[in-house]
Amino acid sequence: MSTATAAPAKASEGLFSKKNRKLITDPLNDNNPITVQVLGICSALAITVKVQNAVVMSLSVLAVVVVGNMVISALRNLIPGRIRIIAQLVIAAGLVTLVDIVLKAYVYDVSKQVGVYVGLIITNCILMGRYEAFAMGNKVWPSGLDGLGNSLGYAWILVAVGTVREITGNGSWMGIRLIPESVYAANGGGYFNNNMMILPPMALVLVGIIIWIQRSRNTKLIEQ
Repeated sequence: MSTATAAPAKASEGLFSKKNRKLITDPLNDNNPITVQVLGICSALAITVKVQNAVVMSLSVLAVVVVGNMVISALRNLIPGRIRIIAQLVIAAGLVTLVDIVLKAYVYDVSKQVGVYVGLIITNCILMGRYEAFAMGNKVWPSGLDGLGNSLGYAWILVAVGTVREITGNGSWMGIRLIPESVYAANGGGYFNNNMMILPPMALVLVGIIIWIQRSRNTKLIEQ
């Protein structure tokens, strides 16, 4: 009898239990860091003119949040409460520096475009929010999953906004020409790129549209 009751309990505490899976899936929609928590908006406005920049920024945030969450969780009982924010900033700064070095070494051209914003990851509200709100109070594995979920939630918004802005503003996606040159007015066609889409305010408009769609489809997000 004791064996039978112990098995379900052990299964429910597995690495990918329902509770752990929710740490990944909730930030994709119900608790998205950008559209629900309204964090990390600045990078959505600044670097989503091109999808490539959005992808690089998303991967950078993913690395810093996931690794940082796990490191802080592992050290949470050793970090004095009075200096916990300073300790979190030091860990974040070290990880951001490593990410910046890797970008300069392997994707230097992209690094020149997003390098300033990569440095600002240190002050990203998503980063400090996950460190303080989750990693400081949870074990290493759930903290890693929480960081992964929030990073993916952040990433898909950036990539979606970047996709719309690059296609409509430049006629390309990830640098690949999607709209043929023959349809442009200069070549006898009547098409013009929408230059408004590459302006920062349009990123805010697109994020607002995504928020509206999410809230209209998901009753959990409707404010009572």
